[in-house]
Amino acid sequence: MIIFVAVIVILLILLVYSIAIYNSLVRLKNQSEEAWSSIDIQLKRRHDLIPNLVETVKGYAAHEKETLSKVIEARNMAMNASGSIEKRAEAENFLTGTLKSLFALSENYPNLKANENFLQLQNTLNEIEDNIQSARRYYNAVVRDLNTKIEMFPSSIIANMFNFTKKEYFEIEEREKEPVKVKF
Repeated sequence: MIIFVAVIVILLILLVYSIAIYNSLVRLKNQSEEAWSSIDIQLKRRHDLIPNLVETVKGYAAHEKETLSKVIEARNMAMNASGSIEKRAEAENFLTGTLKSLFALSENYPNLKANENFLQLQNTLNEIEDNIQSARRYYNAVVRDLNTKIEMFPSSIIANMFNFTKKEYFEIEEREKEPVKVKF
């Protein structure tokens, strides 16, 4: 009788422990989806701001059509990027590079640099970029925790039983870490 009770108690402990692991995996998965949603909101804000920025620059640097076209093309590519987070990150990183070129271009136009509308748009974009970086760091931290939990024993058993999969990080490409080179 004592062995039977001991087996029941052990099974109950294992069941409760398994439920706790499952719930923590669900919590991390939901946090990662919420964190990605925060990134998505900031990216949408950036996408919406870019046409205003390009129009402002057009008035001062009309003959820089190639740079302006690249910015618009990169924006459209980023807005239409779908699929994996890696592909979206690649498109967003390309957009970031073209925006750097746009701001580097403004260095050659003192009137543009002094334009209040341009300065306001630039400050707003800088704020959005800071928010994107913050959201990216939070997302990557949650993804790290989720991926670690999925890989660690014994939670890996529960993760495999319920088809929890690892998520991709939203990373900056190596070329994005370098300063922009502008040639005229």
